Amino acid sequence: MATLAPTNDTALAVIGAAVGAEALITDAAELRYYSQDVFSNGPVALAVFRPTDTQMLARGVAAATAQGIAIVPRGGGMSYTSGYLPDEAGALLVDTGSMNRILDINEEDMTVTVESGCTWDKLQKTLKPKGLRALAWGTLSGINATVGGGMSQNGVFWGASGGTVVDAALSFEVVLADGSIVSTGSNFFRPFGPDITGLFAADCGALGVKATITLKLVREGTAFAYGSFSFPDPAAFFGAMSEVAREGLASESFGFDPYLQSQRMKRDSLTKDAKSLVNMMKAQGSVLKALKEGAKVVAAGRSFLDDVPFSLHLIAEGRYQSAVDADMKAIESIALKHGGKAIENTIPKILRANPFPPVNSMVGPEGERWVPVHGFLPHSRLVEGWNRIQALFDGNKAEMEAHGVAAGAMLAAVSRSTCLIEPVFFWPDALEGIHCRSLEADHLAKLNRFPPNAESRAVVDRLRAEIVRIFRELEATHLQVARTYPLEEASNPHAWAMLKAVKQTVDPRGLMNPGSLGL
Repeated sequence: MATLAPTNDTALAVIGAAVGAEALITDAAELRYYSQDVFSNGPVALAVFRPTDTQMLARGVAAATAQGIAIVPRGGGMSYTSGYLPDEAGALLVDTGSMNRILDINEEDMTVTVESGCTWDKLQKTLKPKGLRALAWGTLSGINATVGGGMSQNGVFWGASGGTVVDAALSFEVVLADGSIVSTGSNFFRPFGPDITGLFAADCGALGVKATITLKLVREGTAFAYGSFSFPDPAAFFGAMSEVAREGLASESFGFDPYLQSQRMKRDSLTKDAKSLVNMMKAQGSVLKALKEGAKVVAAGRSFLDDVPFSLHLIAEGRYQSAVDADMKAIESIALKHGGKAIENTIPKILRANPFPPVNSMVGPEGERWVPVHGFLPHSRLVEGWNRIQALFDGNKAEMEAHGVAAGAMLAAVSRSTCLIEPVFFWPDALEGIHCRSLEADHLAKLNRFPPNAESRAVVDRLRAEIVRIFRELEATHLQVARTYPLEEASNPHAWAMLKAVKQTVDPRGLMNPGSLGL
C-alpha cells in the first residue's frame, strides 16, 4: 500500500512539536518577503524556521526531512544568485538570524567561534577593541551579511589579501539533512588529513546547514597608508593593480570604471563620510589630524572623480607607519609606471573608517534596481575578459539605452594571482520588500519609485547570462555559485562525480537545498 505524503498542516505540526510553534513563521506576507533575494522572487516557503541554537536547528531539520520537506538555509539575505530561493514551493527556509552569539574569543590561540547568524559587522566591532580581526573579515554588506552565509556562499572584500572569507575558517559545526551534527575538524589547525572544512565551505547550503564557525584571528593593523590613482584606460589600470597584487603591497585594492564611480559619487553622504573618518582617526589617537581629514573630505566634495576614467584605491596596513608609508611609496611608483596619477585618497579612507555601511547601494542612486555578476580571472586574462564584456555592451548599446539599462564595474585584486571583474547593472524597475526593509528609511524616502518593468529586466537577465558564458569560456571561477554559475560545466567530470557522491552520502534524499550548485 502506498504511503500518503504528509499535508502541509501535518508537516508543520510535526516540526512545531520538535522546535516550538514560536520558532516558525507562517504569515503569508512574511513568507513572500523571505522568498525573494536582491534580484529574484522564488517559490513561497512552507514556513520560516528561526532556531536559537544548534540543538534546536538539528531538531527542526530532522523533523522536516522526516516529513519529506526540503531545507533551504538563509543567511543575511544579501544574495542575488537564488542561493536561498528553492526550486519548488513548500520548503522549510532556515533563517539563522537568531543564532547570532559570539561563543568564544581565544586570544591565546588566535581563534574566534561564532554562531552562523552573527553578522560580520558585529564580529568586527566585538574584536576591534581587542586589536583583533578575522583573517578575511567580511563583505561590504556585512552590516546584514552573516558569517554563516559567507561560509556557505563565499565572499570577498575586507582582508582580500588573505583570500576569500572561507579561507579564514578553521572548522564548522554542520547540521546534515537527517539532523545529525558534524564537526569538520580541529579548532586550531586546518586541515588534519583531507580538508573536511573545505568540503563544506562555499557549498551554498547544498550539503548542510552551518551552525557554528571557528575562524582564524590576526592582529588588527595599527599603521595605515592610503592611495588613490587615476588611469587612462583599462589596460593601464589592470597592469598597475596586478603588479601591486603580485608584490603583496596592499591589504585592500579595488577600483571602479567611470560609470560605477559616477554612481557611487551620487549616492554617498558627505556628512556621514566626514563623521566616520573623524571618528576612526580619533580612535587612532590624533584629534587634530582627524579634524583635518574630515575637513578635507568636505572640501573634496563629490567632484574629484568627475574627469577620472578608471580609479584604483588601495590601503596598506601593518604595525609600523614607516613600513606602510614605504609600501604606499612603492605602490605610487607602480601606478606612475603604468600611466597613473595620484588623486584625492578620500574613498579608501572613508571605506576603512566605516567598513560595513548601510546597504543603500543595493539599489541605484535614483532608486533603480541593481544586480552584479562577476568572475575571477588570473592577471594574464583580465584585459581580454574586460574587452569581451565591453564588446558585449557595445553590441547591445541600442537595446540597453532603449530600456534604460546601464552597466558599470567594480574591480579588485584578491590574491597574488587573481583579480575580480564584477559588472553591475542598473535599470528602472519596482523595488521589492527586501530592498524596502534593508535600506535606511531616510534614504528610501528620497528615491524614485519605478513601476514593474519586465522588459528591462529581461535585457538584464540576458546580458548577465552572456557575461557568465564569457567568463566560462575564459575559465573564470565564481563565488555565490548557487543557481547562477555553471559549476558542473566548469568541473572535471571525475571531480563532479566525487561531489555528487558526497551529496548522496550526506543528503541521500536530496532534501538539502535541492538544485543549489546544480545538485
